[in-house]
Amino acid sequence: MAIGFVLITTQPGREHDVRATLDGIEFVTDRWMLFGEYDLIARVQADDEYTLTRCIVEEIRVIDGIADTKTLIGAEL
Repeated sequence: MAIGFVLITTQPGREHDVRATLDGIEFVTDRWMLFGEYDLIARVQADDEYTLTRCIVEEIRVIDGIADTKTLIGAEL
């Protein structure tokens, strides 16, 4: 199981649009609005890191209204 967290900065006023789009992405298992440096955080969960990475790069980072992202990928040690 691969898990990642994507910290998202949206363009001004686009928080709700981005959140609604995240709700339609299969591997986004939860998302929360934030106050502070980032506007949203999304938890992404997939069977493997390849699928996780593809989801983040091809489905999340391209969402209209996102200005910037920072991705944290969990590791099992």
